[in-house]
Amino acid sequence: MKNFTKIAVPVALGILGLFIFNSCSVGIPKGAKAIQNFDSKKYLGKWYEIARFDYRFERNMNNVTATYSLKDNGNIKVDNKGFDYVKNEWKESIGEAKFVNEPTEARLKVSFFKPIWAGYNVIDLDENYKYALVAGNNLDYLWILSREKTIPESFKQRFLEKAKKIGYKTENLIWVKHD
Repeated sequence: MKNFTKIAVPVALGILGLFIFNSCSVGIPKGAKAIQNFDSKKYLGKWYEIARFDYRFERNMNNVTATYSLKDNGNIKVDNKGFDYVKNEWKESIGEAKFVNEPTEARLKVSFFKPIWAGYNVIDLDENYKYALVAGNNLDYLWILSREKTIPESFKQRFLEKAKKIGYKTENLIWVKHD
């Protein structure tokens, strides 16, 4: 029994550490680069989710928006809203984002369930801050955002091409309805 404890406890602690590390990943996918000379004040406000991958937090959601506002502590409040068309109800989730490095680099970490943080990386953005391509910390998370309920075909194609080059399977994107 003594030898089992000597092995089991370190293994259990290692597994726990790996779980905590993976749940707090704020990385950026290989081949992706966050926008430099980023102006967070121009990024604030309401964005419409145009496309995303399917994952449990937004499953069965349409009319999804994200509203970003500056908090007193200098971090960014994240207010996500969407309509669950299966449950026929609106859902809202409030979180917080912080810059990973400098505020001029569009690499952030966001949390809706502290202390768990995830990567939020703006990897493409038009000069007027109207259309954005956002990568998570790996190839499982990707969003196309717009200040309007639609996006011009030129930006849609630009974002899809960029995402494909990084390795995203863009054919799996869910195109969000706004009605």
